[in-house]
Amino acid sequence: MAPKVLVSDKLSETAVQIFRDRGIEVDFEPSLGKDKEKLAEVIGKYDGLAIRSATKVTAKLLESATNLKVVGRAGIGTDNVDKEAASKKGVIVMNTPFGNMITTAEHAIAMMFAVARQIPEADASTQAGKWEKSKFMGVELTAKTLGVIGAGNIGGIVCDRARGLKMKVVAYDPFLSEEKAANMGVEKVELDELLRRADFITLHVPLTDSTRNILSKENLQKTKPGVRIINCARGGLVDEQALADLIKSGHVAGAAFDVFAEEPATDNVLFGLPNVVCTPHLGASTTEAQENVALQVAEQMSNYLLDGAVENALNMPSMTAEEAKVMGPWVKLAQHLGGFIGQMTEDAIKAINITFDGVASEMNLKALDAAVVSGILKASQPDVNMVSAPVIAKERGIQISTTSQDQTGIFEGYIKVTVVSESKERSIAGTVFSDGKPRFIQIKGINIDAEVGEHMLYTTNDDVPGIIGKLGTILGEKGVNLANFTLGRSKQGGEAIAIAYVDEAVSADVVEALKTSGGFKQVKPLEFVLG
Repeated sequence: MAPKVLVSDKLSETAVQIFRDRGIEVDFEPSLGKDKEKLAEVIGKYDGLAIRSATKVTAKLLESATNLKVVGRAGIGTDNVDKEAASKKGVIVMNTPFGNMITTAEHAIAMMFAVARQIPEADASTQAGKWEKSKFMGVELTAKTLGVIGAGNIGGIVCDRARGLKMKVVAYDPFLSEEKAANMGVEKVELDELLRRADFITLHVPLTDSTRNILSKENLQKTKPGVRIINCARGGLVDEQALADLIKSGHVAGAAFDVFAEEPATDNVLFGLPNVVCTPHLGASTTEAQENVALQVAEQMSNYLLDGAVENALNMPSMTAEEAKVMGPWVKLAQHLGGFIGQMTEDAIKAINITFDGVASEMNLKALDAAVVSGILKASQPDVNMVSAPVIAKERGIQISTTSQDQTGIFEGYIKVTVVSESKERSIAGTVFSDGKPRFIQIKGINIDAEVGEHMLYTTNDDVPGIIGKLGTILGEKGVNLANFTLGRSKQGGEAIAIAYVDEAVSADVVEALKTSGGFKQVKPLEFVLG
């Protein structure tokens, strides 16, 4: 059955057509996002939800989203999506961070021009029939120093445009290397130096605990007299009251804000101040940007629903379509390894240790980690998936550690999973053969070559004659058809294991008959979802 997507906000018709062209059934209801009750009534039918800012994806809505796998936000901001609730529900949340980079950067440059030349006030004065030429004395941008806080995607474009305007650019960004700064033609500085030197300051960072109020009252007081502040990034980065006070005192010559601490901003301490330019969050509001983000979200959601590719996800490791093709068998292996050990573990898990060897160590380890953990937890919580598993593991206090290493054995690569529980430690390793099928290659330190079957029966015993015969006899007596089996042992006379492949799930009375027959130390039926 084809995946089904709901578009509940205004989105480009071209984007809607992308879904259809990819074979995805799509319902285009651009006003539905504003009707919470109606949206909750229908959301259970859909695998994907494409939104802008009007639709609120709340924890309550997600309770009704029984089939939902992905929410795609056409744009950067996802404040209207409860990402924690989505993660617990196993729903991927994607955005499109690159579709409006140029548009937002251009708006910042435009705002800088506007505040440098007092364009809005001069326009209002002139259209009011005044001719106050001497009142609106501006400043040139040429040769001025621009301080850029955050030199990532958008900030980097602003740096490039500013250099084209013959400005001197200094940048504060803890993640910016000296080499990259040199290639960009900007000078990397600490925040205090930027504040001291900049004639104009523009912000291009997300709102996080570390960036909230980055231009606090204290930092604003460190700025150069006559500085002008531009914020087209996120509200909450600047102490608006402190900035207003410094504008009134004359220390700050002007400000241009597209974003505010509280939005919609129908009232703000900056409104009405001299040489303050305000726009209603227009950074991404161009025809080109709206089209770009709509097309991107449609492609990303289609790639995930059809091919398993995860792009620009906020609550799961990204995995490109090409990675998904190569890693598919390894992701399945990771889930099966976790599934095996999860079904074997009956008490509380304290830690999960994962080793990636050879070619496996060169893959997207975060995605493989999530696959292992989801396999382990699925034994006790069947609805868990790669999105929700890391969140649930963290809630349970499970410590997860990862080790990667070069090829150490005869296999090109393998994954080994060790689980530490309250009572014991268990380990299993596996690889992917050239046929693309996952194999178990070691259990409890015992080498083995075992395919993964839908219905399996795992037993352990001392390596003595007659045990395997007894296993076959009891299964036959109970009407269980034995399709195949695999054996392994630590040494002659040591611990031995057997995996029997059967045609249907092994019942409790068969397990009990094996346990009471004598000779078997452990008997455990295992179930796996293949394909």
